[in-house]
Amino acid sequence: MKFRGKIVDGACLNHFTRISNMIAKLAKTCTLRISPDKLNFILCDKLANGGVSMWCELEQENFFSEFQMEGFSAENNEIYLELTSENLSRALKTAQNARALKIKLTNKHFPCLTVSVELFSMSSSTRIATHDIPIKVIPRKLWKDLQEPMVPDPDVSIYLPVLKTMKSVVEKMKNISSHLVVEANRDGELNLKIETELVCVTTHFKDLGNPPLASESTSQDRNPEHMAEVHIDIRKLLQFLAGQQVNPTKALCNIVTNKMVHFHLLHEDVSLQYFIPALS
Repeated sequence: MKFRGKIVDGACLNHFTRISNMIAKLAKTCTLRISPDKLNFILCDKLANGGVSMWCELEQENFFSEFQMEGFSAENNEIYLELTSENLSRALKTAQNARALKIKLTNKHFPCLTVSVELFSMSSSTRIATHDIPIKVIPRKLWKDLQEPMVPDPDVSIYLPVLKTMKSVVEKMKNISSHLVVEANRDGELNLKIETELVCVTTHFKDLGNPPLASESTSQDRNPEHMAEVHIDIRKLLQFLAGQQVNPTKALCNIVTNKMVHFHLLHEDVSLQYFIPALS
């Protein structure tokens, strides 16, 4: 298996660095899937076990000026690598305002993702900072567990308010309770609610708008004001909100009553899906 890529455009380099920082905040370790036209950062803690899942996707041509890869085989032309997200994020921090960035799959006593950063220098010589990030190559038989998660038909799909606002609300709520109820309807209303023996606090967001649902039968059977709700771990929601570096162009929340909440963010050419299971 082979992989090498090069980014020379400054804006692409900064954008790629921001994505890496976001992933590091969302997942301690993640899987990097490399295919001929896409890169994916994947976290697949089993939803059934109460873990969150993440699927981040970017088109390689929007970032890389050079991109070559040879996967497991001609039929399975993909590479799956497990890495510590923080290591990649730390390596890319040195790439801010760099001349170029090269990423390559190497073997230096152990498999590595080698990140080489070409830095501007006062003299005519070039300075290069190199980081070897240890990785684990994931065998073909385990790929089936790392596919894009299926999203069941949501009971309600709603656009999210400004994520910064939502984060500051959830941060305050975390001091009162460890879990919260996310509820929304097809009338553009979203509520964040915590209830304890002593207090009940609800934050209301109105006029957010609802995208058309894929399954029209859902929308016909349901009173637009009826609330779909899901009970989740507040820390998992806060981790997701804290990971957002840039306000997305589009942010959606899909609620499957008492099962899960699915967030789908679009940042220009990057898509992030994040799944938080309901508390049992």
